[in-house]
Amino acid sequence: MNSAQYQHKRTPAEEAIGLVCDGDAIIVPTGVGEPPRLLKALADRRRSFRDVTVLQLLPLRRFDYFDPETLHHVRHVSLFFSGTTRAGGQAGWIDYIPSSFSELPRLIGDDLIHVDTVFCLASPMDERGYFSIGLTIDYTHAALRAARKIVLEVNPHVPYALGNCHVHLSQVTALVEDDTPLLEMPEPPQDAVCDLIGQHVAGLVPDGATLQIGYGSTPSAVARHLAGKQDLGIHTEMVGDSLLRLIECGAVTNRRKNFMPGKMVGSFALGSRALYRYLDRNPLFEMHPVDFTNDPCIAGQNDNLVAINASMQVDLLGQCGSESHGSLPYSGTGGQLDFARAANRSRGGKNIIILPSTARDGSISRIVPMLTQGTHVSIGKNDVGYVVTEYGVAHLRGKSMRQRAAALADIAHPDFRQELRAAVQRID
Repeated sequence: MNSAQYQHKRTPAEEAIGLVCDGDAIIVPTGVGEPPRLLKALADRRRSFRDVTVLQLLPLRRFDYFDPETLHHVRHVSLFFSGTTRAGGQAGWIDYIPSSFSELPRLIGDDLIHVDTVFCLASPMDERGYFSIGLTIDYTHAALRAARKIVLEVNPHVPYALGNCHVHLSQVTALVEDDTPLLEMPEPPQDAVCDLIGQHVAGLVPDGATLQIGYGSTPSAVARHLAGKQDLGIHTEMVGDSLLRLIECGAVTNRRKNFMPGKMVGSFALGSRALYRYLDRNPLFEMHPVDFTNDPCIAGQNDNLVAINASMQVDLLGQCGSESHGSLPYSGTGGQLDFARAANRSRGGKNIIILPSTARDGSISRIVPMLTQGTHVSIGKNDVGYVVTEYGVAHLRGKSMRQRAAALADIAHPDFRQELRAAVQRID
C-alpha cells in the first residue's frame, strides 16, 4: 500500500513546482535541510510566478531567485541571515523577520508567519511510510502542520534521525527524488585568541554539565578544551562536529543528565558527512522541534545547563549585540536568548557569552561603554551571566551596574581599559 502511494506521488521537480500558486508562502528548512533540486526548479521558473515568498533560516546555497531584479516574482524573506543573504539584507532587497528561534513554531501555528507550502529534504521512507526530516526539524515541524501542500525531496544521503521529526506519506502532496550529496560545513579556523577563550570557558564547565554550544571559531575552540571533562550531556539547538568530537573522545556520555537522561537532544544538524551518518537511526540521539529544544522552561529542566554562545559586542551594562554591525543586519536572533534564559532557570546553570576583546586587527574594542547606535540587542542586561574574552571572565549576575562595568573593563584588551575604566566612573 505504501509503495503504491509512493509511486503515485513521485514526480519530477519541474512538475512539483506546478503546485506553487501566485501569492504562496513557501517554508524551507534551515541550512542543509534545504532541497536543492526543488529550489533550483523554482529559481528556473521564477519569472512565471508573482508574489511568491520563500522563508528560510540560514540558507546555504545561492539559488537564482536571490535576485533583486525578480523580487515581484519570487522573494526571499530571511529568518536568520547567512553569507548567502547578508548582502541582500543589508541592501534592503531581502527582508527579515526577527524572532527568538523558540518562538518561530508559535508564529507559524498562529498564522502570524503564513505558510502555504513546505519544500523539505527528507530521508528515504521506512517500512511504515514515515520519512525523517531530523536534519532540520526546528520550525519545519510547525510548518508541516500548517501547510496545505508538502513536497519532500527524498535523498538517500539524509539520515533517518529519531525523535519527534517524522512525516507520514499520507501527509505528503508530492515526492521528488534526488541524490545530491549533502552540503558539509567545515569548522571555521581557530587562532590563539580562540584558544585562550576556550581555556577560560572550560574552567567554568563542571563534570556532568549539560551543554549547548553555538557555531563559530570560538565555540569550536571551547569544545576542544572540554575534551578532558567527564559525563557531559547535550541539549542543544545545533548539532555540529565539535559536539561529535566530544562524543567520540568519551567526554559526552549523558549519564548524569536529569532531564531525558542518556539522550542527546538537538533540533538541526550542520557539519560533516560523519556527523550526518552518526545521526542515522542512532537511539542515543533525538531531534526535536525548536519549541521543545529551545523553550527555556523545558531546556532549563536540565540541571547544570551551560549555554555557550558568541557575541560581536558587549557594553558595560552587559547588553550583547550579537546579530548586527550597528544597524546593518549580520545574522539574526537565533536561540541565544532562549538558552541564556534556560541556563538562568537551570539549577547550577551558567549562560556564557564569548567574544575576542577586539576586532579589525585590534583597532576597535568589542567591549564598549555603549552599544554602537542602531545595534540589535540580542541579550539584555538582565539575562547575561558570564562574559569571557581571552583576558578572563566577568561574572555579571547579581552585580550592580558599576560592579559589572568594572568587571567587563578588566577583561577588555589592555589598550582600551583606561578608556573603559573612565566610563565606569561616570556610571551613577
